[in-house]
Amino acid sequence: MRRLLTSLLVGFAALLGALLPACKAEPARLRLATTTSTRDSGLLDALLPVFEAEARARIDVIAVGTGKALKLGEAGDVDVVMVHARAAEDAFLAAGHGVRREDLMWNTFELLGPPADPAQVKDLEIGPALRKIAEAKALFVSRGDDSGTHKKELALWKEAGGLAPWERYLETGQGMGRSLVVAGEKEAYVLSDRATFLAFRDKVELVPLVTGGASLRNPYGVMTVNPAKHPDIDAKLADAFVDFLIAERAQVIIRDFQREGERLFFPARLPAGD
Repeated sequence: MRRLLTSLLVGFAALLGALLPACKAEPARLRLATTTSTRDSGLLDALLPVFEAEARARIDVIAVGTGKALKLGEAGDVDVVMVHARAAEDAFLAAGHGVRREDLMWNTFELLGPPADPAQVKDLEIGPALRKIAEAKALFVSRGDDSGTHKKELALWKEAGGLAPWERYLETGQGMGRSLVVAGEKEAYVLSDRATFLAFRDKVELVPLVTGGASLRNPYGVMTVNPAKHPDIDAKLADAFVDFLIAERAQVIIRDFQREGERLFFPARLPAGD
């Protein structure tokens, strides 16, 4: 009887040993809230698979406006936020919702409009251009969604003397890509980041009218959410992801990412001009 039992145990151990290699552990999962511009431009498709393969992890992306992304971080619903609204990012950190922020990359905003340019704003500075659009009561599409682009638009209106919405000032409450489509359909003016515009350029009849200048620079930051407030946060994986993004390999991917031969984002951690 003892010999039979021993044989059965040996057989079970052998079977278990044969099965274990086939039972692969589920990959770790990282939750990332980011802006629609990084998704709509295609940059995430170039960046994330590299980290996922390297870290044997899976990243679940929630693409929303900066305001909503920060709210997700505040509630502990994501591990990392990648946004573009520096004042809001600093407030997020000061309130203890995040524990680490790194400069990631930058691109530019542009004021787009119909080729006919009914308010005649082409090549003006952004402040005078906005004032002329308001005075002409021309069609203007705003995201109106508390995104980084919406926050920037409101800041530019403030610098231009204030926003007094008129009947043809329209809010979509949607992401950059959809707002561009709406502006194109209505032949309206709209503020957009350069990357998303290039991704949608073939889909909309809009042209850049006001570009360049320090006030239209668009810096992006990446932050880890505070694990002391939310025990479900994977702090180790979040830190590893941020380390990856600011290291040379990812920064080169950001530098080399192009659409129609044009760079969309400029890495913050490589030497200027690289």
